[in-house]
Amino acid sequence: MSEEIIKSPQDICLSPYYSQRLGKAYLGDSLHLVKSMEPNTINLILTSPPFALARQKAYGNESPEKYIEWFLPFAQEFKRVLTNDGSLILDLGGAYLRGHPVRSIYQYELLVRLCKEVGFFLAQEFYHYNPARLPTPAEWVTIRRVRVKDSVNVVWWLSKTPNPKADNRKVLKPYSQSMKQLLKNGYKAKMRPSGHDISDQFQKDNQGAIPPNLLEIANTESNSAYLRRCKAEGIKPHPARFPVKFAEFFIKFLTDEGDMVLDPFAGSNTTGFVAESWERRWISCEINQDYVMGSRYRFSD
Repeated sequence: MSEEIIKSPQDICLSPYYSQRLGKAYLGDSLHLVKSMEPNTINLILTSPPFALARQKAYGNESPEKYIEWFLPFAQEFKRVLTNDGSLILDLGGAYLRGHPVRSIYQYELLVRLCKEVGFFLAQEFYHYNPARLPTPAEWVTIRRVRVKDSVNVVWWLSKTPNPKADNRKVLKPYSQSMKQLLKNGYKAKMRPSGHDISDQFQKDNQGAIPPNLLEIANTESNSAYLRRCKAEGIKPHPARFPVKFAEFFIKFLTDEGDMVLDPFAGSNTTGFVAESWERRWISCEINQDYVMGSRYRFSD
């Protein structure tokens, strides 16, 4: 469990707010917590930090101008505690410059500094497409009508070394109907117009299709046990929860049973819940007490 990873909980003024069979949730400053951890002990850091937005949100966020300097101290510690085959997954939303219909490039500036200064490798970029996202920002999308709605977050898959643990066979998608038909009827090996030589190996049934780096996952949770319990207890739920299937994809793809998963900006603790469900150990940390209180309801029957 987390006791063997955290050097001395009493020294960091943090004790678990609640525990489950495989993990612990902490209330407090995650930078303080991660600094207390032993090096090379975390297999996956999966998180969605507060986005760099021009307008302040209830869950707390830095402006695009200050965001990178705020985040880099966390990144240094993340790299230290990751195992050599460990990964860091950062889900980052976009932002517009205040008062103008043009975009901030903070995600890309952050990526460059994470790689050039901190020493991470970019294993692959992903894009989280939420088809249910509302048409925002309203000023440019629904009022002036000069932009289309922003429905994609960039997701940086960063690694401590060039060869992080990963296995795409764990996240195969069901074959399309046309592919099922092709496997049934066979395919004549030939050169495609694009120049690709499609061999007989193309007919091999691999029990599913390799997923793309575009993750289409709607975030439409509206009546989950978590939300119902929060409402019943008078606790405000976290307003920017990422979907269970998002966490599930990366936990299955990048870890094995028994591995340790960390979410330092846990919010409603989707990461801890999914890690527990898939037999991974986990540690989460959240600075807002209401969000930690509410997150324990994810584990209620």
